[in-house]
Amino acid sequence: MDQARRGGRHPLARHIPLAVIVTAAIIGFFTLGDLLSFETLRAHRETLIAFRDANFTGLALAFIGIYVVIVAFSLPGAAVASVTGGFLFGLALGTLFNVIAASLGAIAIFLAARWGLGRVLAERIETSEGTLKKIKAGLNENEVSVLFLMRLVPVVPFFVANLLPALVGVRFVNFALTTVLGIIPGALVFTWIGVGLGEVFDRGESPDLSLLWEPQVIGPILGLCVLAALPIVIKQLKGRKDG
Repeated sequence: MDQARRGGRHPLARHIPLAVIVTAAIIGFFTLGDLLSFETLRAHRETLIAFRDANFTGLALAFIGIYVVIVAFSLPGAAVASVTGGFLFGLALGTLFNVIAASLGAIAIFLAARWGLGRVLAERIETSEGTLKKIKAGLNENEVSVLFLMRLVPVVPFFVANLLPALVGVRFVNFALTTVLGIIPGALVFTWIGVGLGEVFDRGESPDLSLLWEPQVIGPILGLCVLAALPIVIKQLKGRKDG
């Protein structure tokens, strides 16, 4: 009887993590936009630097933890956090901490969505006929390339690249691998901006995040996109030739 009750609660309970994430994201969107900003960082820069110098490990762990929460709950301020990583820890460690935190947050969203809604949708798509099943089959054949493209193409929102793969049933190992590797180029750019943030603040200015769209920056990223898409193109051409 107890087992039956547990089984009866399970289908609903597994949706709770994703529901919590969605609720937190909505609340955070309306309440945290002004808090997680460059102006807040500017106001507390001296305190943060002093704390870093006195307790580097403690601040590094706190930074990673806060960044994970920002990404996991899709809160505003991820770009600010990435730039802050460069400001506080320099290019090498800042990039490392940014990649670790963003990857852990992305994996948390993926698992929450996969455990609940993603499992239901994947099962329904698998048992369906027609376009959705063909799309899922095509994605499964090119998972790594498609996931890399979602990470590398700047116009794909980060939370979309976290949620969509879980909802269509991609393999966790492929998601985790492409997340860690795919966010490195963007992390380098934002961390690099953060390295010079102190001088920007001293001039009374705000950081220019449009640097991402400069040719010398976006060019290599688009080149990586082409490399990621190449296996898909080759498979398509080979399939037409064989057909």
